[in-house]
Amino acid sequence: MSSPAIRIRVRMTARPIDEPHRVSSQLELLFDLTFVVAVAAVTEQLAHTIADGHARDGVLPFLQVFFAIWWAWMNFTWFASSYDTDDVTYRILTMVQMAGVLLLGAGVPAAADHGDYLMITSGYLIMRLGLISLWVRAGVEDPASRRTAFRYAFGIGILQIGWFGRLYLATTGAPDRVLLVTFVVLAALELCVPLWAERPHATNWHPHHIAERYGLFTIILLGEAVLASSNAVRRAVVATAVSAELIAVAACGLVILFALWWLYFLRPAGPRLEDRRDRSYRWGYGHYGIFASLAALGAGLEVAVEQTSHELHLSPTGASYAVAVPAACFVFLLWAVHRCVGEPSRAHLGTAACGAAVLLALPLATPWIGSVATLALLAATCVALVAVASWAVNVRQ
Repeated sequence: MSSPAIRIRVRMTARPIDEPHRVSSQLELLFDLTFVVAVAAVTEQLAHTIADGHARDGVLPFLQVFFAIWWAWMNFTWFASSYDTDDVTYRILTMVQMAGVLLLGAGVPAAADHGDYLMITSGYLIMRLGLISLWVRAGVEDPASRRTAFRYAFGIGILQIGWFGRLYLATTGAPDRVLLVTFVVLAALELCVPLWAERPHATNWHPHHIAERYGLFTIILLGEAVLASSNAVRRAVVATAVSAELIAVAACGLVILFALWWLYFLRPAGPRLEDRRDRSYRWGYGHYGIFASLAALGAGLEVAVEQTSHELHLSPTGASYAVAVPAACFVFLLWAVHRCVGEPSRAHLGTAACGAAVLLALPLATPWIGSVATLALLAATCVALVAVASWAVNVRQ
C-alpha cells in the first residue's frame, strides 16, 4: 500500500470540533520529544539544588523556567488542535519551535549557576516567533477566525518585548525582587492573551484530542521521573553497591509513580471537556501545577535514591519532603482540575485533602522510622488513594 503524498500546501482553516478519530499526529509526538530535553534539564537542576540543601532557593527558578516550557507546549498544543494542516510550512514552523525548546533546555545550567538567562530567553523567543507565524497564517487564510488569530499574534508579539526587557534588567544587575515581580506580571499577561484573543471568536479545539495531548505530556513527565530515578540508581551502584535500602527506595518510587499515573487516567477528561468547553481555561491552566508537581517529584525521587549511597547536605526529613510535597500537590491539584469540568463531588475533595495532608505529615516521622520506611508509607498512601478513587468511580457507574 503506497503512503499518502506529502501535502505541499493546505489552506489553514479551523478543523471540526467533532472530527471523528482525532488523535495526536506523528509531528506532535516528535514535538513532545524535544520537551523531554528541556524538562530533564530543569529537573536535574532542581535535584542538585535540593541535594545541596538549598531547596528554597531552587523552587522559584524551577517554577519560572518550567512555566516557559509548559506555556510554549500548551500554546502549540491548542493551536494544533484547531489548525493542524500538516503541510510543509506548518512542519517547518513547528521545527522552529522545537529548536527554541532545545535552546531553552541548554540554557538551564547557565541560568541556575550564573543567573544568565540569555539562552533561555532566546529559546523562548524562537518558540514564540514560530507560533506567531502560525497565527498570522491562520489569520490570513481563515477569514472567520481572522480577528482571533491576529489578536493572538499581536498579544504574543508584544509580550516578547517585555521578556527581553526583563533580560536587560537581569544583565544590568537588577535586584532579584524586581526580576520576580516582572516575571509574575509578564506571566500573568501571557495567561491573559488567550482570554482576550478569543473574545471575538473561540477557536475550534477538539476536546478528545486535547485530553489525549495532556495525557501524553503527563506520561512524558512520569517517564522523566523514572529516568531521573534510574540514573540515580546507576550512580549509587557505581559509588557503592546494590543494597537492600537502595532496592527498597527504588521500588517505593516506582509504586508512587504508578499510583499517580493510575489516579490521573482514572477519569477520562475528553467527554467532560466536550460537555464543559466553557471551563477549558481553568482545566488547561490548572495543569501547570500538576505538570510541575510531576517534574519536581522526579527531582525528589532522584534525591531520595542518592541519599542511600552517600551523605547529602540535606537531612533525611528534607529528602522525604522532597517526595511528599510534590506528591501531595499532585493529588490535590488533580482533584481541583477535575472539579473544573464538573467532577468530582465534595466527597472526593475530602479524600484528596486527607490524602494530601497525610502525605505532608508522614515525613515528620522520618527521624524515628527512617527515610526508607517513610518512603514506603508515602507509597502505601498513594496506593490507598488509588483504591478509594477507583471504588468511588465504580460506585458512580
